Amino acid sequence: MNRKGTKIFILIVSMLLASLGAAAQTAPKTAALAASPQSRLADAVHVMFDVHTFSQAVISPDGKRVAWVEELPGPGGTLSQDAAIYIADLSTPARMTRISAGDARAPHEEHDVAWSPDGKRIAFLSDAATHGQLQLFVIDAVSTPTKAKQITHFTGFVSGPAWSPDGKSIALLYTENATRAAGPLVAETPDEGVVSDSYLEQRLTLVDPTTSRARQISPADTYIYEFNWAPDSGHLVVSAAHGNGDDNWYVAGLFAVDVASGSMSPILEKPGMQIAVPRWSPDGKQIAFIGGLMSDEGITVGDIFTVPAAGGSATNVTPGISQSASSIDWSADSRSMLFTAIADGGTAINSLTLTDRKVTSVWTGAERVSPGQFTPSISLSRDGKTSAAIRQSFSKTPEVWAGPTASWKQITNRNSSLVPAWGKSVSLHWTTGIGTVQGWLVYPSNLDPAKKYPMVVAVHGGPAWAAMPAWPSRWSYYMALASQGYFVFLPNPRGSYGKGEKFTRANVKDFGYGDLLDIMAGVDKAIESAPVDPERLGITGWSYGGYMTMWGVTQTKRFRAAVAGAGLSNWVSYYGENKIDQWMIPYFGASVYDDPAVYAKSAPINYIKQAKTPTLVVVGDRDGECPAPQSFEFWHALKTLGVPTQFVIYPNEGHMFLNPAHSRDVIDRAVSWFNQYLQPSQ
Repeated sequence: MNRKGTKIFILIVSMLLASLGAAAQTAPKTAALAASPQSRLADAVHVMFDVHTFSQAVISPDGKRVAWVEELPGPGGTLSQDAAIYIADLSTPARMTRISAGDARAPHEEHDVAWSPDGKRIAFLSDAATHGQLQLFVIDAVSTPTKAKQITHFTGFVSGPAWSPDGKSIALLYTENATRAAGPLVAETPDEGVVSDSYLEQRLTLVDPTTSRARQISPADTYIYEFNWAPDSGHLVVSAAHGNGDDNWYVAGLFAVDVASGSMSPILEKPGMQIAVPRWSPDGKQIAFIGGLMSDEGITVGDIFTVPAAGGSATNVTPGISQSASSIDWSADSRSMLFTAIADGGTAINSLTLTDRKVTSVWTGAERVSPGQFTPSISLSRDGKTSAAIRQSFSKTPEVWAGPTASWKQITNRNSSLVPAWGKSVSLHWTTGIGTVQGWLVYPSNLDPAKKYPMVVAVHGGPAWAAMPAWPSRWSYYMALASQGYFVFLPNPRGSYGKGEKFTRANVKDFGYGDLLDIMAGVDKAIESAPVDPERLGITGWSYGGYMTMWGVTQTKRFRAAVAGAGLSNWVSYYGENKIDQWMIPYFGASVYDDPAVYAKSAPINYIKQAKTPTLVVVGDRDGECPAPQSFEFWHALKTLGVPTQFVIYPNEGHMFLNPAHSRDVIDRAVSWFNQYLQPSQ
């Protein structure tokens, strides 16, 4: 696998799911205040494309060291093949050591760091031996620099190594002979000839770091999504399903795998919800997991459940919580947990005692705190006192932090030269029939309080996701608008994470109705709160945000311009075109063949004659989640009805664009489109 393949799942949140928002503070004066719109756009592109990102930060079990993975940008924001691993001692964090399986001066794909239980060794993946093919390596983490030992000789996709508690084995996920990275977000291989539902299974594989012996222990007909070791090192808990891995994550169950025999026994075979991050309790008696309504694998947030390790009924231990849990760490005595959550558009860290189900706040912040590019979480030491994470907000670039939880110290300083190319941001709240709704309003970089400015609504992907405070990357195309004299509004309507599972489920069988109501009420709140011109409103979004853009222009004439990215226009035809139709059953209650009416009522194409808004439509030609025919159908209808429109298909792109030139083209086209119809003050 090449670097582009594995980076897709790591970096998808940046564009698809619109992980944005901000702390309510004024950004420093920056180069974004340059005289011309062109120079301000160049500044925005620079800070979005050249930001130095991190895909992992992991604390050692003893809490004394931190290791992290840096995604090094290439020239002009190109995708570098180089992902570097560093280690620092928390007592002397300025002394950073790079570890590598090869020549550290040459570009390698190196990531997926895992500390051994004694904190003396690190396992990691690298393609130093054969370019484009990841292998497992182990290196001494104390006496660095030392030479890394190659453990495996795989052919296919490899991910997620984790040591057994006794340190004698390393488990990982391996898809033998895979030709692309796992997951539906990768550009699909075009169908041709006789089409069949063919797939390769991702299997649980155990590796002996001493002898280098590797064996696939899970069944050949079962796809393994996640795993976690039991404290006895003799078993693992996995989330798994038979058949197509891309699609069947939505119906995956929990199983125990016996290390010696590879046999699987059900723990919770049919959970009736999406499940993620299974964690075996230290006393070996329970499994904790996150369950709920989730629309994307990897963006896994909901309530916390426990189930007996021997199997049985699951118990919701966070019922009614007004946050969305995203990670779990058991206490050593198995009586409590530390968990992170999306809360009111930001990050929360909480403790949970299981006897009384009491949730106590440890830390909250208007930022995103994570050890990677996904949902909020921290990497915790064995004693639960020290952690590592990547912290970022709309005004603070991503950096690695580590130390006592909630009292972290900054370890890296890779992005000190970058300053925001946009103005301040504020968290807004408003009330609709669902209750309190939250969103982020980002100000233009060149605000003159005496003037009125246009505003573009950017709807996040999902629908189960949230706009959170994070530094925009090149996939956040709409953020360039803030450098051009626009307010950018990022709402979290019903269906979003951050206000509990009831709020997340509130758009079931109701796509486009309650969620649009929430968004439009938020638009009114933004107009009330800032110098926004109500006559110059636009809307945009990707994936679910692309759908809401298509839906929005058929339901209201308040938007004067729109840009729909990777959207869907017709739920009925979409059901038979996309590669992950299992996600639709929990949202619509039945398949399209059993209840076509519930799909039809939310389909933009059925209201297309009401659309008058000039709309730019963009999509990748190999998108398996929101196939290009959906965008073609919407564009074709607008064109036929005489509505100003343009359609751009990008070659060899999936749901997330890999080619930086395509990302830049989307920015240029979106800015030009909105400028044409909204005429910002420049």
